[in-house]
Amino acid sequence: MHGVDDGFVRPYRPLDGRRIWFVGIGGAGLSSYAFLARAWGAEVAGWDRVETPYLRQLDGVEVDLGPEPVVREGWETVVSTAYAEQVQGRPRAEFLAEVVSLQRSIVVSGAHGKTTTTGMIAFVLAELGLDPAYLIGGEIPQLRGNAAAGDGWLVVEGDESDRTIESLRPEIAVVTNVELDHHATFASAAELEELFEGWLAQVPHVVRGWELEPVSFELAIPGEHNRRNAAAALAALEFAGVEPVTAEPVLARFRGAVRRFELVGERGGVTVVDDYAHHPSEIAATIAAARERTKGRVLVLFQPHLYSRTRHLAHEFGAALSTADAVCVTEIYRAREEPLEGVGGKLVLDALRPGLLAGWAPTLEDGAAIVSRWAREDDLVLTLGAGDVDRAAKLILESR
Repeated sequence: MHGVDDGFVRPYRPLDGRRIWFVGIGGAGLSSYAFLARAWGAEVAGWDRVETPYLRQLDGVEVDLGPEPVVREGWETVVSTAYAEQVQGRPRAEFLAEVVSLQRSIVVSGAHGKTTTTGMIAFVLAELGLDPAYLIGGEIPQLRGNAAAGDGWLVVEGDESDRTIESLRPEIAVVTNVELDHHATFASAAELEELFEGWLAQVPHVVRGWELEPVSFELAIPGEHNRRNAAAALAALEFAGVEPVTAEPVLARFRGAVRRFELVGERGGVTVVDDYAHHPSEIAATIAAARERTKGRVLVLFQPHLYSRTRHLAHEFGAALSTADAVCVTEIYRAREEPLEGVGGKLVLDALRPGLLAGWAPTLEDGAAIVSRWAREDDLVLTLGAGDVDRAAKLILESR
């Protein structure tokens, strides 16, 4: 427990007296930062465009909703990367670096599996009564959210997409894997590798996920990729003082994060699963995991995410998606990017293998209708992407 050893237990409040305004407070990252900052003594408030599920954990916090970012005079301003060009303030990476410096920390990064691996570590620590704090980029149902302010290890999901991890100095660092995914930030895979290795050189205890064998015990979540995530989590936990013999039975009960092979429902013998997979490697891994869970076909509704990623990886998307039995592709979810001439979802459609049952759907509603018509008893339908394709998962179920 933090505090003076005088027999009285005091809450840890290193941010006492500060007033912090978060621009983009409804996002997975900044909502968790605001949660922890409030628990650590700061007065917090912020702005976002719309109400989001992550704001539920900030009950009582003032949130200004509107189409354009606003700041509050006299407050510290922490700005999401998404609004960095619109608003002046402290970058979220700089604020997170301060947070990591204030408590013994474990930071998890890598191209794929960050949220799941961070969730695994936090779940084991919580279940063992070790009172972790955590900041996770997705909701973990078994943890009832994505943020907590315990007195034990601080477990943080660190992002490489905007070079956030460069400034973080944890005691333990995990890199799950290294693969180029953010083409607007990195010119090459070599540049990305240089970022990770430069960061790891500053950390006392390092876990490189690709150097580990996947765990051999049964997990509650399917897939070789999750067995590799579990191996990385166990290695980090061992550095944190939790022996594998203690951690493994707890880790086996971990049921995953929201939008990570999340069961949406089953109707008419058809199972619908939603997943955040938005890179070819993630898509191939998720389709392989789906085959472990069905004796029928695997059907995919895919919504590409970002014009830059689609332009660079259209062929690779086609190859990964072609491991399914049928694929419907929608138009690109633009997120933070402006459209690029000649770049659209049909680039991915055209890259699918010849002879594959395939469909084009300009909208999610069209895609849901197409996949629903294809589906038959024992099939497993995957909705894949980092945009709002999870809406289509519910539409598919409702149409059965």
